Amino acid sequence: MTATHAHDEVRLRVSGMSCTSCAATVRRAIEQQPQVESATVNFSDGLAIVHGRHLDPAHLAHVVAETGYDAAPIASDRTAGEQLSDIEHHHAHSERAWRRRAFVALALFVPLELIHWFAPHGWHGWLPWLLAAGSAVVLVTAGGGFYTSAWAAAKRLTTNMDTLIALGATTAFVYSLAQLLWHAWRSSAGAEAAEPVLYFTETAGLLGLVSLGHWLEARTSARAGSAVRELLRLQPDEAERLMSDGASASIRASDVVPGDRLRVRPGGRIPVDGRVVDGRSEIDESVVTGESLPVPKQVGDSVVAGSMNTTGALIIEATVDGRHTTIARIAELVQRAQSSKADVQKLADAVSSIFVPTVIGIAAITLLGWWLLAGDVPTGVISAVTVLIISCPCALGLATPMAVMVGAGAASRRGILIKSAQALERAGKATLVIFDKTGTLTAGRPVVVGIEVEDAGRQASGAERKRASDGIVPEPPSHAQHSENDILALAAAVEQPSEHPIARAIVEAARNRGLAIPPVVDFRAIAGEGVEGRASGRWVRVVRDDDATCRVEVDGVVMGRMTLRDEPRPDAREAIRRLRSQGRSILMLTGDSSGPAGIVAAELGLPPTAVVAKADPNRKAATVREHAGRPGETVLMVGDGINDAAALAEAHVGIAMASGTNIAIESADVVIPGDRVTAVPETIDIARATLRTIRQNLFFAFFYNAAAIPAAAFGLLGPIGPLIAAAAMGLSDLTVVGNALRLRWMLGRR
Repeated sequence: MTATHAHDEVRLRVSGMSCTSCAATVRRAIEQQPQVESATVNFSDGLAIVHGRHLDPAHLAHVVAETGYDAAPIASDRTAGEQLSDIEHHHAHSERAWRRRAFVALALFVPLELIHWFAPHGWHGWLPWLLAAGSAVVLVTAGGGFYTSAWAAAKRLTTNMDTLIALGATTAFVYSLAQLLWHAWRSSAGAEAAEPVLYFTETAGLLGLVSLGHWLEARTSARAGSAVRELLRLQPDEAERLMSDGASASIRASDVVPGDRLRVRPGGRIPVDGRVVDGRSEIDESVVTGESLPVPKQVGDSVVAGSMNTTGALIIEATVDGRHTTIARIAELVQRAQSSKADVQKLADAVSSIFVPTVIGIAAITLLGWWLLAGDVPTGVISAVTVLIISCPCALGLATPMAVMVGAGAASRRGILIKSAQALERAGKATLVIFDKTGTLTAGRPVVVGIEVEDAGRQASGAERKRASDGIVPEPPSHAQHSENDILALAAAVEQPSEHPIARAIVEAARNRGLAIPPVVDFRAIAGEGVEGRASGRWVRVVRDDDATCRVEVDGVVMGRMTLRDEPRPDAREAIRRLRSQGRSILMLTGDSSGPAGIVAAELGLPPTAVVAKADPNRKAATVREHAGRPGETVLMVGDGINDAAALAEAHVGIAMASGTNIAIESADVVIPGDRVTAVPETIDIARATLRTIRQNLFFAFFYNAAAIPAAAFGLLGPIGPLIAAAAMGLSDLTVVGNALRLRWMLGRR
């Protein structure tokens, strides 16, 4: 199968990787291909994402196979269930492989060690040969994977973690075998021969402990990266489709096509994105929006795949097919974020690229030093082997990806979709948060908040009477007192044909009061002013006075004024308070004039200096650009992704507050489906905690290697150094992964 698009994305499932250096080897091999522009390889999930031009998935899988790992292309139309099965199979296969290797090695190590300790004094007869045979079995079985990976890397003139383990085990085994053969040859010739120093049991033990460490790491890594699997489990495998004759049939959710009508019973999950065509219920949409309270749904409302129907039965009409639901897109975004690299990872990558050759050099110097300076070859050999085994580039390689995996997963559980590790890292460093008022801090639609009735009506002034019409003469004015409801009903009548947000607000206010809205004739819009028309035999005109008020004229008389405003979201003030408590500065951008903008700012607790009014999209982008260019300033911009896309793109991190299914806003680094403004400080909290965990992991990884390698080189770990080294190396990996799991637990408590 050969891709035909100019720009392609290919996904591969890679198995057999034992550490992040293996993932780096695979990534470098893929990126060396001329068609490839970039590649990321997630060691934990075994997922490679490749971007380029005219990519051939089969060829890329072959390239990966040449590095010593198995790879298979992932079809782009895989269902959620199939993706979940793939991931779980990958983790189960990895765990089984490492468990089997650890069991074989340790099962042989224990009797070999007993023979070593309790055998009669001296290495005579068949006992040492039994130890050699047992150690050889361990090398072939438990060590086979290490040797395959190391050899594949060597063929490409590179090294990885398996290179160190293979070298260490081989050095110990070959040295011991050489000692045994030398002793046997000298003894057969009747010459004096020193008692051989053998490390056969150490060879079996170190391979067993390393495999045990990898098995435990695979188990804990699977837990740390469980967010995608949890998301995919939310989408049901089956749906109940309604037939034209009224009967129903159970079908695979992946077979649903747009237009299908589906029944969703109480307690069931929505199988695909759709629209309610019959029934009323409350839907738990926390999987998408993070909102903990169920949302009422009725005919015409949209529903999202994976959300839970809590009360009444619903009939929905599918708006997408079963393979391209919101849940599937969210899972894809989380996978991308977990596979991406943070900026801080560049340091670890730079060190890891020279780490293995450096360690091999240190091991060689250690052996030569003990041999030439101390004349103690056995100690030199065991110290060199210990250096090879105890060094751990995996801890360095895991430090950032594991924390990013947990952080992105924790965010997705709260309805926050972070698209990349860079966005997660930069959000944690944000110093200034800029909000576009409309659609973020406010609901983005005006509402009528007050109606003022003029005393007995007032004759409109000449300017007020002037209208952009064809000269229709109003009837003589009536000065009878009108009530609020009278004014609202007449205004709603002439606004009903209009699609303007103010018109919709007036009509909605009348309906909310249960008013009868009369029909309108001779309707016309007055460009830049308002609307007019005849309703209930009266000539009605609604004209906008300013950003916040509209006056209502009836038969040429001003009968009242309506005050409208875009009200703040319920949690906006709390979001501002939390951002301030985090030490962030806040700025609000709006196209409104300073008066209405100042009122909203005051309600949110923002000073006038934090408001930039009368800002069109260009000025919004320029304001963000100006602040982002200041030294030491990291700008996080929050908007709706529509008329503020340029401003989002200018910020270090752009956050878009999106509608329930609109999660693919290109201009945003982070997408928050729904209307929770408090998700903004939550994003920063998660990012800061993730960044802190990354720094802790990197410090531990550097400190561990800086302390362990010299201790091994100077022989401070004694004759069982390789065993201690194998255990220490495994514990170093587990410490990094465990710290990432601690982050998951900590974020889960908040």
